[in-house]
Amino acid sequence: MLEIERSITKTLKDWAKRDQRKVLLLRGARQVGKTFVCRQLGRTFKSFVEVNLVEQPLITRLFEDQALSIDQLISSIAALAGKRIIDGETLLFIDEIQASKEAIERLRFFYERRPNLHVIATGSLLEFALEEVGSFGVGRIENLFMHPLTFEEVLLANGEAQLLELIRSMTLKDPLPKPLHEKALNLLRQYLIVGGLPEAQAQFIATKDLLILDRLSSDLLTTYEDDFAKYHKKVPAIRLRDTLRAVAFQSGKKFIYSHAYRDAVSKEVHSALDLLSRAGLAHKIHHTAASGVPLGAQIDPKKFKVIPHDIGLFNQLAGLKLAELLTAGEIHLINKGALVEVFVGLELLAHGVGENDHRHTRNSLFYWHREAKSSNAELDYVLEIGREIIPLEVKASGTGAMRSMRVFLKEKEIKMGIRVSAEPLAKLEDTLVLPLYALSEVTRLWLSGFAK
Repeated sequence: MLEIERSITKTLKDWAKRDQRKVLLLRGARQVGKTFVCRQLGRTFKSFVEVNLVEQPLITRLFEDQALSIDQLISSIAALAGKRIIDGETLLFIDEIQASKEAIERLRFFYERRPNLHVIATGSLLEFALEEVGSFGVGRIENLFMHPLTFEEVLLANGEAQLLELIRSMTLKDPLPKPLHEKALNLLRQYLIVGGLPEAQAQFIATKDLLILDRLSSDLLTTYEDDFAKYHKKVPAIRLRDTLRAVAFQSGKKFIYSHAYRDAVSKEVHSALDLLSRAGLAHKIHHTAASGVPLGAQIDPKKFKVIPHDIGLFNQLAGLKLAELLTAGEIHLINKGALVEVFVGLELLAHGVGENDHRHTRNSLFYWHREAKSSNAELDYVLEIGREIIPLEVKASGTGAMRSMRVFLKEKEIKMGIRVSAEPLAKLEDTLVLPLYALSEVTRLWLSGFAK
């Protein structure tokens, strides 16, 4: 695992310092680094007690024993762990909590009976278990959502802190010099191949062997399929797997249920996609009329695109050949299967663009599509920044017309938009040209040069 302080670590530390805190439920897909950041946080406590409800069945049985009070439960956990659990000094970390419905249901009692004890729980495909639990602690549980490594975090992992600082401080008057711009694009190209899963990045940084990525992705997909079969019974595991693959093949365009797999039944695909979305393995991007804010109030629930939660996994699911990605000389040559569009969406989601408290809620993304005879137009993303509606178009190479952008600007009477591309940072008459490596800075750069 990468020994790097994730951006979410600050949020975890702030939670730990609060006088009034709830039990924290850290949510996110498998292998995004949830366990790692909890162990990192544990180092800041006088004592750290970690239990795993998959690997330690005796602990699981304690949670299932309804006769035990919370005080008795905590004392029993301490005895089995061989460590003292002291309020205010100990972090109790419950991993793989999805394995026990009873453990999930009892989380709220930690807050009610032992409010000074720091408790964090995590789990993979947690939503599959939560579906069986129903209400499990409204007002007593704090949710925190975690994503794969962002491009910023990978720059830090690669020892590129100075380059990242320059990206974070660049302005329209002072963009990155050309050599650094090209260096950032080369590192981005590497990220597009490896993806944001910590194990994949750690393996690549240690060995520089890209060939190992296919095996890691294949193993992860197999693990997902095993999880599907183990933790969810209503939708067949094979349909969840097929739907996840369909997400990759249909990325970049409106998702069509009947195209998910052979003889697909819309109701079944709908259920599978809903589960994958709630589990954080896929992200829906809803169509919005974009006639005002909030954008989410004007969605068409029947029109949406979907992207998988990690760019490396997308490559595997979509069947992109590693050799083709390695030999592509320019960013636009590897824009296969909406690769760059998926990357942009994932970065916007991870950084919560347009949202104030994005880690504690499921982030939302929107796109716009006008269907008219001989006059179709589609924008990859529509953002809301400072109560303004901002159209965003992805142009991997920076070349090509921006007809859809022009149509949107005219129809909505909006003066300016964003083009994300491999070009350097620039300001045109009606467009902010944002480099692909600077998506974390979109809000700052927009407000500094284009806000009303």
